[in-house]
Amino acid sequence: MNQHVMPRVPILILSTLLLAACSQDPQGPQLIEPEGPPPLQGASLGGDFTLTGEDGNPVSFSDFDGQYRTIYFGYAFCPDVCPTDNQRAMAGLKRFEQDFPELGAKVQPLFVSVDPGRDTSEVLAEFTDAFHPRLIGMTGDAGQLEEVAGQFGVFFSVPEDSGDGGYLVDHSNLTLLFGPDGNPLATLPTDQGPDAVRDELAKWVR
Repeated sequence: MNQHVMPRVPILILSTLLLAACSQDPQGPQLIEPEGPPPLQGASLGGDFTLTGEDGNPVSFSDFDGQYRTIYFGYAFCPDVCPTDNQRAMAGLKRFEQDFPELGAKVQPLFVSVDPGRDTSEVLAEFTDAFHPRLIGMTGDAGQLEEVAGQFGVFFSVPEDSGDGGYLVDHSNLTLLFGPDGNPLATLPTDQGPDAVRDELAKWVR
């Protein structure tokens, strides 16, 4: 008597596929429910300002009211800290955008150069484009930058140029996150890498 025997290999393949499907989260990436209020809630940080953007036009903090904003104060000629911090922050934002496209579009990243002597519009544009297509660079004169830095609780110190343009700028390296109302929410943990940045955004951006 002839019997039909089902091949064993396809059964094994089917079983593997079903197992893989069961192990995946059918709901996809999930936002993170914070255990408490935002760490910077109520802090006296931020406020409106206007500086010169990388395209030569004025840029104000209030231009992005209704959006979340990240902001970092540094300079394009920084040899290590600024590139590292911005790479991690923007890589984390890209991962957040990939997981939550609509929410990611609500986050506007900003970069303020405290070194206007060297960071021309062209230099700023090249620097920001290296990390994220929506990262906006801006700068101003020394008085403007001191005022804005004070508003955001950061410091910087630009030494006198000896003539070779090789000086280093001492500055804070915080990446701050602000809400749609312009109030501070948290600092992004760039020291922990892009995944930690992505998770921090997943706590507060709604």
